[in-house]
Amino acid sequence: MNTKVAEVCGSEPCYYNTHNPLLPTEHHMPDVEAHVMSDGKLYLYGSYDACKKEYCSNFYRVASTADMKNWKISGKVMEGTDVPWFDKNAGVEEAQGEPTPFIRKMIAEMEANPELDYFGTAVEKEQNALLYAPDCLEKDGKYYLYFCMEDGSEGVAVSERPEGPFGSFVQLPCKGIDPAVFRDDDGKVYYYWGQFAANGVELNEDCCSFDRERAVHGVVTEQEHYFHEGFSMRKIGETYYAVFADIEHGKPTSLGYATARSPLGPFTYGGVIIDNAGCDPSTWNNHGSIECFQGQWYVFYHRSSRNSKINRRVCVEKLEILPDGRIPEVLMTSQGPGAPFEPGERIYGFQACGCFGECYIDYDPHGGEEYLKVTEDGDRAVFRYLSLKTLPQSVEIRSRGRAGIDICLNNVYVGGGEITGNGKTVFLLDCSRIDSLQAEIELVFKQVEELELNSMVFHVS
Repeated sequence: MNTKVAEVCGSEPCYYNTHNPLLPTEHHMPDVEAHVMSDGKLYLYGSYDACKKEYCSNFYRVASTADMKNWKISGKVMEGTDVPWFDKNAGVEEAQGEPTPFIRKMIAEMEANPELDYFGTAVEKEQNALLYAPDCLEKDGKYYLYFCMEDGSEGVAVSERPEGPFGSFVQLPCKGIDPAVFRDDDGKVYYYWGQFAANGVELNEDCCSFDRERAVHGVVTEQEHYFHEGFSMRKIGETYYAVFADIEHGKPTSLGYATARSPLGPFTYGGVIIDNAGCDPSTWNNHGSIECFQGQWYVFYHRSSRNSKINRRVCVEKLEILPDGRIPEVLMTSQGPGAPFEPGERIYGFQACGCFGECYIDYDPHGGEEYLKVTEDGDRAVFRYLSLKTLPQSVEIRSRGRAGIDICLNNVYVGGGEITGNGKTVFLLDCSRIDSLQAEIELVFKQVEELELNSMVFHVS
């Protein structure tokens, strides 16, 4: 099994996992900036979905790994209620300027359908001083955590350690969301922020201030680059890569990128890196970053769950940077940074990377487990990938409820039948027409009386 808790991170427990989603089911960390720090470890800085109906929460956690297998998750490293300038009567929308064409479209859709609430303004507040997506910089032995809040303010907090805790708050002279920070090869540090159009500026030596008059506006924009929010900067060779939530596919479920020869542009749109459309019927946004760790480039992104825009969990896929600098689009997978699932290895329902129709990843608050919830005929769930070095002869499915099921590998029907009760059901498989070394698993459901699929294991004998 590739998902377990083990005492392997010094004196503290770690979560061993090589598949998606990366962190334990109780941790919902979206909007992740991934950074390799000077200790050689990879650190994930993100917001943290802890509310039932609204994005994020009023605290941050940090996750880290030394090997992309054993994950350590911190306690609370910063709380919004400790920020001295927070104004509960202000809102981030005051900082956004004139509505863009995409926002005008969203407003029109909400006026036509009052049940839609893209901006979360109809949700009753669950927490005060919400903290949105952060980023982190290491410089001269200190770690600077750049953050934004629900009142539109932005600031920086400092720590002596990459995992925090962070304090000594300094407010920055800007308003908006989604700060990003980038240190160039010459030591200069740049700060970015904004929604619909990104702003950029060189930070002063203290990393806690900048000259507003030197800010560049429209570094990337919705109209020219499909930019929605969540700017992130990296440099590969002599090329600067801006990665961001991208609306080219109709809503900001994609991460796209643009390239430049300077950290402040001009940028040329490059395309989509990954799209999380299909991870949940209600998925709405994406936000992440790219990072090279131990010689391999990865894209970090999130998937929502529980038929909602929230309950977002960090996932990761391997990336290829082509010799000409282009980044080919990659699909969401269940295997994540690890190898394909082997026969005999348990695949959990919550690891589905595609939920189509009305099925979605749900949660049992009593048992503390996530599972695939199937409610309608024609629901489909996709898992990528299963190793086929040895062809499986059967599959064991653990579930609750009743439904018919068709099991397909690489779009070829290999078996199926009826699930008629709680517990374990075994289906024999005919994989004689499969001639590849790995397969996409597709489960198609019919005659559904409601089904909770916990897990499945393919067997070779």
